[in-house]
Amino acid sequence: MSPWFPTSPCTTARCVDVPMRAAGVPRQVLRGLAVIAVVLVGVPLARLVRGTARRRVTLAWSRTLLRALGVRVEVRQGFAFFAGAVPSAEATPARQTGDGPGSTSARQADDAPEARLVVANHISWLDPLVVAAALPCRLVAKSEVSAWPVVGGLAAGSGALPIARDSLLDLPGAVARIADTLRSGETVAAFPEGTTWCGRGSGTFKPAVFQAAVDAGVSVTPVAIAYREADGPRTTAPAYVGDDTLAASVLRVLAVRRLVVEVTVLPPVSAADRRELAGLAEAAVASATGRLPLPRHTSTPALA
Repeated sequence: MSPWFPTSPCTTARCVDVPMRAAGVPRQVLRGLAVIAVVLVGVPLARLVRGTARRRVTLAWSRTLLRALGVRVEVRQGFAFFAGAVPSAEATPARQTGDGPGSTSARQADDAPEARLVVANHISWLDPLVVAAALPCRLVAKSEVSAWPVVGGLAAGSGALPIARDSLLDLPGAVARIADTLRSGETVAAFPEGTTWCGRGSGTFKPAVFQAAVDAGVSVTPVAIAYREADGPRTTAPAYVGDDTLAASVLRVLAVRRLVVEVTVLPPVSAADRRELAGLAEAAVASATGRLPLPRHTSTPALA
């Protein structure tokens, strides 16, 4: 691994919770079968759908997959306040897309068509699905995802923008592609911590991707992600950290009886400097999650 590659101190042994209330084995099996079916349907869709329809199909497919996993999404408008973000009095009412513990209940945070850069904290492999289900967008994905069986095809079909996070030479080109996408009128979502954290702590937002927003002249919308068990406290069960395997993390998600992900969409921030933008967005997300990031001087040079 490159010395400048972002890392976190999180490990599965000390950071990842077991479900407080586990789903029964039959329910876990049914969820697993449903996930396989949704993924298999998504493979041909990813190859066939293009243009403006791609965003709608990606949104619907992401919501369907989350529902199959038993994950409920709650989207709310928030404001930056150090102790946390709370629902806005003018938040759009919840929009139901299903019933029961495996449903996806979401508030449409903003139906405005203008392009923006959406940035969020990163906890789990679920995060891209969650953001895509809550906010129509194109995702920034690490370049090695394109080589993964099945997942690579789904990412390419959804219009994901690859970025080689461990390569200084490829970074300017990736930022330029993101800026071009923003100029074309499409919203782009990224996870500028550069790696996953368990949710009890967080990393610094690396400034590189914010340069795309500066170059394209668009605002940045910070989004805070937090997981909890329904009617219970926050949980790190969905985290994908340390030496964890994707299979183990998926099985933990399937095992949670009722998993809820809170998506708090914070007011947009703007600045003429990428570092200032990164700092503003990071502070907004930290205020909503209540998790303090590392000092900014620890930022890695590759993504600075």
